[in-house]
Amino acid sequence: MKYRWAIAPSQPLLATRLASELKIPELLAQCLLNRGFDEPALIGQFLQPRLKQLTDPFLLPNMEAAVERLFRARESNEAIVIFGDYDVDGVTSTALLLEVLGTLGWIAQAYLPHRMDEGYGLTQEAVENCLKKFPVTLMVAVDCGSTSVEVIASLKRQGVDVIVLDHHQISSAPPEAVAVVNPQLLRGGHHAVPNGASSSSNGKADRDARANSAFADLCSVGLAFKLAHAIVKRGRETNLPRAQDFDLRSLLDLVALGTIADIVPLTGENRILVSAGLERLNTTSRPGLIALKSVSQTRERLGVYEVGFQLAPRLNAAGRLENATAALDLLLACNFSHAMELARKLDSHNRDRQKIERAIVEEALEAVRARLEGSESFIIVEGRPHWHIGVVGIVASRILQQFYRPTIIVGGEGDEWRGSGRSIAGFDLAAALRECSDLLVRHGGHAMAAGVTLAAKNLEPFRERLDTVARRTLSADHLQQPLRLDAEIGLHEVNLECLRTLDHLKPVGQGNAQPQFVARKLVHQRPLQRVGASKQHVKMWVTDGKASREALWWRAGEESLPVGSFDLAFVPQLEHFNGQQTIQLKVLDWRVSA
Repeated sequence: MKYRWAIAPSQPLLATRLASELKIPELLAQCLLNRGFDEPALIGQFLQPRLKQLTDPFLLPNMEAAVERLFRARESNEAIVIFGDYDVDGVTSTALLLEVLGTLGWIAQAYLPHRMDEGYGLTQEAVENCLKKFPVTLMVAVDCGSTSVEVIASLKRQGVDVIVLDHHQISSAPPEAVAVVNPQLLRGGHHAVPNGASSSSNGKADRDARANSAFADLCSVGLAFKLAHAIVKRGRETNLPRAQDFDLRSLLDLVALGTIADIVPLTGENRILVSAGLERLNTTSRPGLIALKSVSQTRERLGVYEVGFQLAPRLNAAGRLENATAALDLLLACNFSHAMELARKLDSHNRDRQKIERAIVEEALEAVRARLEGSESFIIVEGRPHWHIGVVGIVASRILQQFYRPTIIVGGEGDEWRGSGRSIAGFDLAAALRECSDLLVRHGGHAMAAGVTLAAKNLEPFRERLDTVARRTLSADHLQQPLRLDAEIGLHEVNLECLRTLDHLKPVGQGNAQPQFVARKLVHQRPLQRVGASKQHVKMWVTDGKASREALWWRAGEESLPVGSFDLAFVPQLEHFNGQQTIQLKVLDWRVSA
């Protein structure tokens, strides 16, 4: 087996009761139980997400202070700069805030740092360059700033106020910004009491628990939407021109795009925003998104996969290789011809990015295989001076998929290298980096992904330290990727009605995995067939004696293939070809039947 199988325990009594109460199939009830839903009211909200279920934005920490400062800026005609990040989350957040603020009468500009020249976030150099271009007294830092204590203190001394709108982990002493709007503040240590709310400990604890549950997994574009909601809400209360007619739903295409691209859990408010946002994205009138869909050659109906693997990489490509301004300009484009020029440029950047990425992945795989041979290392840290820092994060993801260990890949020029890390379940990468801070120039991020800057000479000491930290947390079992399976089912149960039933779980993604099943004691009905340009895929026809199904194992490569009697882990899916619908099993793994 490639994976460590974890088949969810069957709960027939509870599944039957829920199925009866909610009038849903028992298989769907079992899948919901596996995802932690056992209350009919909560299941109803999950299966039918509605925008009216969204929580009051003013329950976010320091939202009141952020809105108050923004309204003060508008009243005095004070210019604002939105300082965003260069990834899709940062760019969509920036575009969203420019649209809202511009429409409602603020004087707002945007600045996106250059990945290669200025690095990530509120670096001193990036901030200085920003203020030279836009000499403002109010900066909104989006998707960054939660650990920028020194830079924000320096800005304060210069008379520049900063609002931080971010979801990454916060430094132990938060920066002295006018407002740090970050859900991490709800998790303990630094709490904010909404304006006018009771400060009683019990009431505050209840509010914080409710807000933490609602906001915990929002990424920055989700927070930007909450800020927009708060601004419009306050604007309607104060008769701000155009606020009464502003339709917040018009922003949801950007929210869906940034949220899916940032791979945050599609649960809670994210599920609501992405569900509504995908509907908006499929009917969007934004010239930039229409052009992006065109060059990406997406199918007619977009889902999470198409957004995450076709649209997002093209938007990301600009910031990875050059400057993310082209991606921002595309989202803000007013006419289709200009949007198509920008979309084609991003598509070209993406092809270049893919070539660079493939070359580095090959080198990295070779280096990792050599280092792990005969080694018991729990982590992977690799770097070369010529590895392009714009793609090291993607390379880290590819390496992690292959070896399933916390992975950091760095590159760059000169004495300092920069890079990105990706982690596995059970290992908080951002916390681990804090234990290595004396070996790093800079670091930041969250549990599953982080960025680092370090002196090239510290690469080996850093590798050793991180491995020591990992061994305190992880065991050998953690290094075999778990495969969570929802239920054991017979092949005769995999039918069109089953697939329609499972569609109620969409949108699926991080935190709400696609339903996965196991069928036992299968045999081949006919010989296997290798397909694809490089014969890298394997097509199978399997039967359990009661029913037969076609199965496809994508990128099977040199993996050992099923023989004899075997159990198959799979995702059921509907294939469309030449106007025909075919049920197909997407193979995840197999094992010899007991």
